[in-house]
Amino acid sequence: MSVTEIATRVGRVAVTTTGAGPLLVLVPAVGRAAADFEPLVTSLAHRFRVVTLDWPSTGASPRCERPGEATAGALAGALGEVVTSLGDEPAVVLGHSVGGFAAARLAIDAPARVRGLVLVDPLGFVPFNRVTRAFCAVRGRAAVTRVTEGYLARAQTIRRNPHTARVFERVDAAVARPDFTELTAAVWRSFPDPGNDLRRAAGAIRCPTLVCWGMLDPVIPVIGARLAQKAIPGARVALFPTGHTPFVEDTPRFLRALDRFLAGVAARPAMA
Repeated sequence: MSVTEIATRVGRVAVTTTGAGPLLVLVPAVGRAAADFEPLVTSLAHRFRVVTLDWPSTGASPRCERPGEATAGALAGALGEVVTSLGDEPAVVLGHSVGGFAAARLAIDAPARVRGLVLVDPLGFVPFNRVTRAFCAVRGRAAVTRVTEGYLARAQTIRRNPHTARVFERVDAAVARPDFTELTAAVWRSFPDPGNDLRRAAGAIRCPTLVCWGMLDPVIPVIGARLAQKAIPGARVALFPTGHTPFVEDTPRFLRALDRFLAGVAARPAMA
């Protein structure tokens, strides 16, 4: 395992590489850490060069200099810079929540960089309404994030296990960092921006795509799975009896679906 830092438009990003083989990049939600993917990495690193990242001011990444200016779009751009730094090999990119938004944006903007796409309860396919816009505005205050981040992590997690307990511990520790709460709040404020709606742009995605969704997700409702499938040509859908983090809440079931998808991607030539 190796850990490096990569400079991006948002700030320095800690990148951890484990294993060897085809490139597989795992992208977390805002406010969540690369360590959330630990249950997947343990299995996948036997067959892939698995790269995980921590957004600036999160996990192993250093403080972001201007955390209050972070947006979902800026994180998407930062992901592109990280993937470019990894070399010319196209990657399978798995993204969760805003990480899924960033992964989809990368597949739209730089299709030669992405040979397969896994979107886990992603932002960008469920339209915002007056209530959800107001919720994001409130959550977009750093003081509110500081108080509610731990509660939200627990409320969106329907099935509990030792892995989810460690997620909660990491969130509880992270909110002590003012830069973490400022960045997380700023990205939440940006969510309703019309430019984050991927439903039309996602028609440009041409790589194999698996859309994964927790059927009990209280954050981004499961209707998003069908909206994403409708928007992305040829996308497949896998549903799980979980909340917002199916890969942590039900890792065995998630890995079975992921393994089937990855086997199919491996059998296809990379896009030119």
